[in-house]
Amino acid sequence: MSTEEMRQEQQFVFLAHERLDRLRGEAEAAVRGTMAQVSTGRQARMERDIEVAERSASLAALNAADTGLCFGRVDRRDGVTHHIGRLGLRADDAERTPLLIDWRAPVARPFYLATGYEPMGLRRRRHLTTEGRTVTALHDEIMDLGDPTRTGHESHDADEVLLAALEGARTGRMADIVSTIQAEQDHIIRAPQHGVLVVEGGPGTGKTAVALHRAAYLLYAHREQLAKRAVLVVGPNPAFLGYIGEVLPSLGETGVLLSTVGELYPGVHATGTDSPAAAAVKGRPEMADVLAEAVRDRQRVPAKGEPVVIAHDDGELVLDWAIAVEARHKARETGLPHNLARPYFAFHVIDDLTAQLADRIGEDPYGGPNFLGPDDIAQLGKAVAASAEVHSALASLWPPLDPEEFLAGYLAEPTHLGDAEADLVRRSEGPWTPADVPLLDEAAELIGADDSAARAAAEAERSLRIAYAQGVLDVSYASRTYEFEDKEDVDADASEVLAAHDVIDAERMAERQEEADHRSAAERAAADRTWAFGHIIVDEAQELSAMAWRLLMRRCPTRSMTLVGDPAQTADPAQSGDPAQSGGPAQSGGPAQSGDPVAPAAPAAGGEGGGFWQRILAPYVADRWRLARLGVNYRTPAEIMDYAAARRRRTEPDFTPPRSIRSTGTAPFERIADLADVADLAAAEAPEEGRLAVIAPGELHGALTGLGGEGPLDLSRPVVLLDPRQAKGLEFDTVLVVAPERMPPNDLYVALTRATQRLGVVTPA
Repeated sequence: MSTEEMRQEQQFVFLAHERLDRLRGEAEAAVRGTMAQVSTGRQARMERDIEVAERSASLAALNAADTGLCFGRVDRRDGVTHHIGRLGLRADDAERTPLLIDWRAPVARPFYLATGYEPMGLRRRRHLTTEGRTVTALHDEIMDLGDPTRTGHESHDADEVLLAALEGARTGRMADIVSTIQAEQDHIIRAPQHGVLVVEGGPGTGKTAVALHRAAYLLYAHREQLAKRAVLVVGPNPAFLGYIGEVLPSLGETGVLLSTVGELYPGVHATGTDSPAAAAVKGRPEMADVLAEAVRDRQRVPAKGEPVVIAHDDGELVLDWAIAVEARHKARETGLPHNLARPYFAFHVIDDLTAQLADRIGEDPYGGPNFLGPDDIAQLGKAVAASAEVHSALASLWPPLDPEEFLAGYLAEPTHLGDAEADLVRRSEGPWTPADVPLLDEAAELIGADDSAARAAAEAERSLRIAYAQGVLDVSYASRTYEFEDKEDVDADASEVLAAHDVIDAERMAERQEEADHRSAAERAAADRTWAFGHIIVDEAQELSAMAWRLLMRRCPTRSMTLVGDPAQTADPAQSGDPAQSGGPAQSGGPAQSGDPVAPAAPAAGGEGGGFWQRILAPYVADRWRLARLGVNYRTPAEIMDYAAARRRRTEPDFTPPRSIRSTGTAPFERIADLADVADLAAAEAPEEGRLAVIAPGELHGALTGLGGEGPLDLSRPVVLLDPRQAKGLEFDTVLVVAPERMPPNDLYVALTRATQRLGVVTPA
């Protein structure tokens, strides 16, 4: 019986993969065929490009889903059976019969939520374990105890599949949890898109995995909307993004932008490093007002009694304090950013200077009225506006600004800060730092992009293309008429033969030469600072500064966001809402909407935490946000979690960690050793399969030789050297924590909770 069940599932898996291969072949052929089509108009070319992009995305999804295509089956009491997989497939028949159900479809929910107490109409739930296209194991869970049918694959432990996945060796890349999503996680993944959802949980509770699967679910449920506007996933550092980079493609989603905050200003690569104190100053919310004042400082007026004298053909023009103050007031009244308000300042100044010139030229020596008419004054205004001297004077008072140049100048000589704070952020050269990027974004908002020159250049280029196209058509017409001997032949015969100018005009011909934009929505969003995303997911959200939150909120006007974090793992007081500055997370819990489908889990590590998130979100959404908590630790064995909690209680006696669901029977070990011997200890402790991390304060890395700390961080190496903040969100089979006494409590908590199997703590001799 069991052999027959295995054979049937193997046949189904082969059938599903054959269907996937056929669809993949069809998609490849469609892409080639569509690209080969000759389009005769702009609209047709645009439709072709869109079709190519859509089919290419479909092909990428099919390729990504090939591994582990089918992982489950549900047998319902009504006799219907559904196989569950990474994406949906239909049979190649007239009825388009569902062959494989996408894990995100509503009909797949019982696979994740059904229990013996609430079977949701199921008789049996089956987990399929595969290697490539081969079924290697079946695990059946009986939901209807009254059903006498047995297959021989019944599991004695309902968590057998989950525990097997948790015990597996790490590869240096995060794996999806699509086959082992737990009920508390499923509620969060499928929560409504709109509004801000905060997911709080301690180490190992699956926050990151839930956030990524939520991104995949939202793209499935709201494909038309989110495919156009894109989903942004924000991580704490590039190494973390590399670690999670394969999860969404494995779920069939390739149109998501993964980025750090430091990468969200197009054209800027934030490779510099700030001291924690400097980053704290740059991240304060007051920096928005400081930069606004610095921009206003660039809007100058002459000192009283020291007017700007402008040479002019008809005599000197005087730009004094009163004229400039009035013009500045009018420009600021518009509420526009600096560069966009600049023309209003110039208009008012030019009007005053023109009136000054008109009074002088049109003055009646006998005291009569000014003899210049409106047309004469308009001509004088054009002459004033065209004056290079006037432009120079305007530029000295209200200069056009560039955000990068402005911020570089500001950091070289900070103003509107205390002396100590100014000394911390002062920098005359060097690369941008991640803490600079939110300031750049703020400066760009305050300054504004004056695209008039770019639009004028684009229009000029378009005019040139049209003129060139018209020339081509004229040559075509001339060469055609040359074939006829006289005008009568032209009139009689040429009208019967269609030429280029008969079927297309110069403007349409020029449009056909325009460059098509083949980029995906995510690629276009990455290059556009003003892009509005359909949904934003923030991992390690507790780490973001107030200025970073301003940047992200600008990129999501609809406030459709999922924020994932743990206040107990906040790195340092530089981040907004740090418990150390506010007396710890509030005990009141976060607000929840009536009838909220998100089922709150057990309290997460670090206390209730509602007040922590309220401080962050209140300026943007008031109390219109929901809080869900994950309280089960799937990663960290109980022995390691108990050790980490005990260390944490030395500074926080009431600390409560998340509950671990498994135990290895191996307690953490402690060693006293020279730093030079840590590499040998790491070699001895490294697992045969899997990864080992040595986590030590950054200032000790130079002394930890032989651990490969040089060059870019590569998490796929058997042994890696990290500092605690680089380790955030990552997991390893074995971890050695070096010099724990030199780590702040939150950093130490992070370091101690990265291991899935074995933990060692090394105190330098």
